[in-house]
Parts: sequence; C-alpha cells; structure tokens
Amino acid sequence: MTTVRKTITLTTKQDQWIKAQIAAGGFTNDSEYIRDLLRRDQEQNAKFLVLKAAIQEGLDSGISDKTVLEVWKEAEQRYAAKHG
Repeated sequence: MTTVRKTITLTTKQDQWIKAQIAAGGFTNDSEYIRDLLRRDQEQNAKFLVLKAAIQEGLDSGISDKTVLEVWKEAEQRYAAKHG
C-alpha cells in the first residue's frame, strides 16, 4: 500500500489529547492514532449506509396491512433463521 504524506493543523488541546493516547500505550505515534480514527470513521460510515439502504427499502415497500404483532413475529423468525 502506498502512503501519502499530509500536513494537518491541530489545536493545542487536540495535540495534547493525541499525546495522551500515545502515552497511555494505545498508539505508538500520531500517525497511528489518526489512521485508527479514519478506519473507525470508515467502518461507521459503512454501517450507516447499510442502515440508510434498509430504511429506504422499508419506505419503498409501502404501507403494510399486517399488524405490529405479525411484523414482529416475522422479524423474530427471520432472526432465528439467520442466527440459529
């Protein structure tokens, strides 16, 4: 994987926060900490997009004539089939 060098500007408080995370042993340097933040942001965004697609699918499916209990039971059955 190729890397790209970036220059960023932080507040003193942000810099102190990063240094504290490194001092606590979670990271070895500033770059490692920032890359971890980026990875977590990418993961969160991917989850958001899946949720957004599911919401849109629900909206696109229209109004159901099923009761809440019927919908709930179907959801439980799908969950049980998927997760054993």
